[in-house]
Amino acid sequence: MTVTHSRPQGRAATTPAQALARARDHLLGLQHGQGWWQGELETNVTMDAEDLLLREFLQIRTREQTEASARWIASKQREDGTWANFYGGPGDLSTTVEAYVALRLAGHKPAEPHMARAAEWIRAGGGIPATRVFTRIWLAMFGEWPWDDLPVMPPELIYLPAWFPLNVYDWAYWARQTLVPLTIVGTLRPVRPLPFTLNELAGPPARPGDPPRRPGRTDRPGPGPGWAALFGGLDRGLHGYERRAHGAAPVRAVRRAAMRRCAEWIIARQEKDGCWGGIQPPWVYSLIALHLLGYGLDHPVIKRGLAGLERFTIIEDTPDGPVRRLEACQSPVWDTVLAVVALADAGLPPDHAALTAAAGWLLDEEITGPGDWQVRRPELAPGGWAFEFDNDIYPDIDDTAEVVLALRRAHSPAGPRGDAARASAIERGVRWMAGMQSRDGGWGAFDADNTSPLPPKLPFCDFGAVVDPPSADVTAHVVEALAAEGLAGSRAARRGVVWLLRAQEDDGSWFGRWGANYVYGTGAVVPALIAAGVKPGKPAIRRAVAWLEEHQNADGGWGEDMRSYDDPGLAGRGESTASQTAWALLALLAAGEGGLGDAAVERGVRWLVEHQREDGTWDEPQYTGTGFPRDFYLNYHLYRLVFPVTALGRYVAGTS
Repeated sequence: MTVTHSRPQGRAATTPAQALARARDHLLGLQHGQGWWQGELETNVTMDAEDLLLREFLQIRTREQTEASARWIASKQREDGTWANFYGGPGDLSTTVEAYVALRLAGHKPAEPHMARAAEWIRAGGGIPATRVFTRIWLAMFGEWPWDDLPVMPPELIYLPAWFPLNVYDWAYWARQTLVPLTIVGTLRPVRPLPFTLNELAGPPARPGDPPRRPGRTDRPGPGPGWAALFGGLDRGLHGYERRAHGAAPVRAVRRAAMRRCAEWIIARQEKDGCWGGIQPPWVYSLIALHLLGYGLDHPVIKRGLAGLERFTIIEDTPDGPVRRLEACQSPVWDTVLAVVALADAGLPPDHAALTAAAGWLLDEEITGPGDWQVRRPELAPGGWAFEFDNDIYPDIDDTAEVVLALRRAHSPAGPRGDAARASAIERGVRWMAGMQSRDGGWGAFDADNTSPLPPKLPFCDFGAVVDPPSADVTAHVVEALAAEGLAGSRAARRGVVWLLRAQEDDGSWFGRWGANYVYGTGAVVPALIAAGVKPGKPAIRRAVAWLEEHQNADGGWGEDMRSYDDPGLAGRGESTASQTAWALLALLAAGEGGLGDAAVERGVRWLVEHQREDGTWDEPQYTGTGFPRDFYLNYHLYRLVFPVTALGRYVAGTS
């Protein structure tokens, strides 16, 4: 059922307790009738541009869709003509090219001032040749880039056994599900010309040997001369094989069989809502790959896939007309467990209707079937949770840890029998989570030991993380969940603590893989270490506290710009945000810094109180979530609420 509460009226809150009450009531009012919470997951306009390109390729693009998407894309263009990957960030070449092409599809003319500014900036940055591989794949499908000039990834990769280097399970789940359909697309090399050319985007000719450069960002480190030579040679060899695959009959037969195997692999991984992996990249490429293999628009797999995209589409009325945008992913499980923990910290009892409804929904979301994670852990029984509504093949360790923490704070709606079911689900989740520990003692997000150094070195991989090694934030959440279950002394938890202590940066912080960045990592690790029994006076904790205090902004809050992934000198530096201020406070409170009179904590709490909106939430246009460090970032719209509620709740409880 939907839980609604009246919100305080009148002047803004003046005390932490008042601010907490306002935020708590606002959060309660956002709960869905079935018990879950879901905030928008905002990304950059490549999602919307690629949606129009997909529909153009499949010849299903409508005028209404195009105009509404174009309004959204155009509204995000900056004064210099560019589009950025996060709020306040620098212009990104590939994002700007994709947005520009989408607006051309919508009828925007190159001579229009906003388009001319974009084209000029693109040309100055090297034009299409300097864009990432994924952008050039899209353009190749429309005849605006030669397929021969793209790296080759053959579908025969699907035959490599799991122990062989560069097999598909060496890739992270999101990269694996993207790679397999792209091997089909790259093999069939479709060309469906646009109704215009992109000659106006041609950049200055590059000098021989000049690497592509991307304006507004630091060049990522290359694979090194030895690796570059090895993988450059491999790519040349694959190009040669590609030419032979279209010639000799035996090679053609192997190629056809490989594509059939890839298609079977793809179809087996479609979720019941029509998605692939619950995320946009494998979804759109799987639709294209299957379509190229002859699956018509009326085929059930294609129909489910296209219909599922509608659930990820947001349409909003504006004074200029409706705008249409696509979420790259949805986060209901993650949002729900964070909301449950926040409301419990705000003082709601475990049998509160909002918490019991959430617990019941979470129990229904448990994944008890098979998944790709079994390739590395074949003997492990299932028992995890995914991030999304539907991603049952890929439960993730981070969500499972937070579900365990949340279910401990809420009763089930069915009384004693329901609580027995809750206890059993927690037990299965803990067992699965512990079994997914990597050999080095840490935890990745989706797979165990997904640490091959080879995939990132391929010429194909110039965008985003393509492997899933252990990270400090995920490892911390698992350790905290194990400790909450009384397992701080278990071998898994002890190894996790050692991993975290070894991962601490020289300055006392921890890197944040899934949130920005060192503030997020440090905010996750310190509470976990304390929960696992590390004393607040230990050097690792004191160094972390000192780092947080040193990076507190003059206004009392904390913030960290996404550019810290490119420039470690920006670690912990940025405009104050509600979510990042809350992360810092959670670490300081866990470390025992929450007593009355503690200057850093008091100033941070005061920042939250003074910046709260009348309705109980906070403004936060900044992106504080991370998809791929250096490349793809997220604005979780509930972060600005759930984390401040958690921090204020723990502060008020500790000082009352």
